[in-house]
Amino acid sequence: MPTRPTSQDNDGWPDLPGDTALTLHVPEADALVRTPSRAHITLLYPFLPLDRITPETDAELRSLFASAPPLPLTFTEVRRWPGVLYLPPAPDDPLRALTKALRQRWPEAVPYRGIFGDEGLDPHLTLASGAGTDDVPETEFTGALPLHARVESVKLIVTEGAGTGWRDLRTYRLGPPGY
Repeated sequence: MPTRPTSQDNDGWPDLPGDTALTLHVPEADALVRTPSRAHITLLYPFLPLDRITPETDAELRSLFASAPPLPLTFTEVRRWPGVLYLPPAPDDPLRALTKALRQRWPEAVPYRGIFGDEGLDPHLTLASGAGTDDVPETEFTGALPLHARVESVKLIVTEGAGTGWRDLRTYRLGPPGY
């Protein structure tokens, strides 16, 4: 059974200065998202603190992501958890495999600080969250579905802390050069 967040859970993982995350930007869904962030699927949040991202870490991430092909994803339905409206990607096995590989290499990077257990949340693209989201009808999004995307890179993003937003730090290509 998938773990379900609640609107109160956001208080359990306040962004800290230097927090990083590994995400997949899905620009095809940007117009649907009603949060301050762009459309994305999180592979691992938080990852390592910024001061632990070394040239060696960077090289390991490049190698790990080069070993995975670009991801064709399809979004066909809208789902919800309390206080969250989201799109589940299909297939999600490649996303789970990437997260698992990251966790095996960096076991100290526990998804969502362990709020939802060691595995974190199912792969998802958040459309809306927070107060009032439970009142948003799913039909506001279903006209845009199915949505097809091809993700070719992973973003390492960083924040300066709660309320400051996130910025891209590095981009890692999926697949070997020239793929």
